[in-house]
Amino acid sequence: MNVKNYLLVTAAYWGFTLTDGALRMLVLLHFHERGLNPIQLAFLFLLYEFCGILTNLFGGWLASNKGLKITLTFGLSLQIISLILLSLVNPNWGLWLAVGYIMGTQALSGVAKDLTKMSSKSAVRVLLPKEDPETHSGLFRWVAILTGSKNALKGVGFLLGGVLLASLGFQWSLWVMAIALGLVLLSSIFGLQGDLGRSKQKAKFKELFSKSREINILSFARFFLFASRDIWFVVALPVFLSAHLGWDFTAIGSFMAIWVIGYGIVQASAPAIAKKKGDVGRTATTTLAWGIALTVVTVAIAVGVQFEWNLTKTVLGGLILFGIVFAMNSALHSYLILAYSDSDKAALNVGFYYMANAGGRLFGTLLSGLIYQWHGLSGCMWTSSICVLIAASTVVALPRNRDRVNPVS
Repeated sequence: MNVKNYLLVTAAYWGFTLTDGALRMLVLLHFHERGLNPIQLAFLFLLYEFCGILTNLFGGWLASNKGLKITLTFGLSLQIISLILLSLVNPNWGLWLAVGYIMGTQALSGVAKDLTKMSSKSAVRVLLPKEDPETHSGLFRWVAILTGSKNALKGVGFLLGGVLLASLGFQWSLWVMAIALGLVLLSSIFGLQGDLGRSKQKAKFKELFSKSREINILSFARFFLFASRDIWFVVALPVFLSAHLGWDFTAIGSFMAIWVIGYGIVQASAPAIAKKKGDVGRTATTTLAWGIALTVVTVAIAVGVQFEWNLTKTVLGGLILFGIVFAMNSALHSYLILAYSDSDKAALNVGFYYMANAGGRLFGTLLSGLIYQWHGLSGCMWTSSICVLIAASTVVALPRNRDRVNPVS
């Protein structure tokens, strides 16, 4: 492992993640306070997720040809621009002018987020030493550390967003984050090597869609896995905590921060919890088991909310349990996508895979507002249960024989 490059990539990912989590909470809480309903709040994030789909698809191809440094620094730059533009929102604008403008800034942020994410995760696959006799074990460990720490920091970002909004207000919070991210950008520009992740042969455009069976299966499962989370997480939960439980900004940000931090800790600990050393075939079987467990947990929460069994404890306790089991599913998926890819094609495959991830988030975000508006939190949890079941069922088709997957190279 090239430690210097790994640390620079991780630092960039961490810095971006803090601002991304804080930005999500700032936008959601600020505009909920200004009177937007759940459907309107969901619309604010639709272009964010849609642009993530396109970014992952074409970003992987760009990174393969130009190198991961280009895509990483471009992602950080776009986030800074997005923060500055969002700070210019005028409270005197009409509703739909404001919504359209915010959607545009969130579209830039969506491109930035997925460029940074794809670049960082692909870099782990590229930086792992090829001569490591336990490469699969090392890959699982390094991916888990990067992904888990990112999600823990995203939780801190949620808390940061609530605190900044309460203390500095909307506009000044955005400027503080833009300045901080500018420092991260400078360290990436001057620290990372220019050819990091560049393919030895130029990736052909048709390779964007030409994937192996296992890559397609994992991508399909990832779509529904992340839809199952965002259906209740993006709009429904914060609005429910505010409207039905009467929580303030800091309390909502704190709970969502604790949830995501815990989720990240579980992800980082996934290799130890799963007790696997990165064996691809056995990990596919383990992934199926955790998918079944997530289905059971989600259905149990849906039943509890439907019949209002001690609602506060059911929602908070149930979603904490959901987070633990979901984190294991996510970590195992993230390992498998890299294990099924050789290092020269890592960016292409990761980009395609996270395109599906972004598609699931888009689907979940839209449904989060629509279903909560029409059927409340119970409707969101039942729909989440269906998505989890589809994701778990898809994993059944993953190959269990190590000889059928790409060797690590």
